[in-house]
Amino acid sequence: MIDWFGFLTVALTTLLGAGFVVVTYSLGIRFTAISGDDVGRINQAAKWGSYICFALCILAVLSGIVLIVPFLSEAAADILGNIF
Repeated sequence: MIDWFGFLTVALTTLLGAGFVVVTYSLGIRFTAISGDDVGRINQAAKWGSYICFALCILAVLSGIVLIVPFLSEAAADILGNIF
C-alpha cells in the first residue's frame, strides 16, 4: 500500500527545496551583476547580498547531501548530539 501522505510530503519538500536553491542562486547572480556597475554604497550592499545568497545556496545543497548520504547523516547526528 502506498503512503500517499508521505509521498505528498516528499514531493512538496523536493519542490520547495529546489525552488529555494534556484531562487537564491539567481538572486546571487543578479546581485553580482549589480555590484559591478558602479562604485558606491548600494553596490557594496549588492556584493554582500550576493555572498549571502550564495552561502544560503551552498548551505541548502550541503544539508541535502547530508540528509541523503547515510554515513554523513549518522556523523552529523553524532556531532549534533555532542553539542546539544
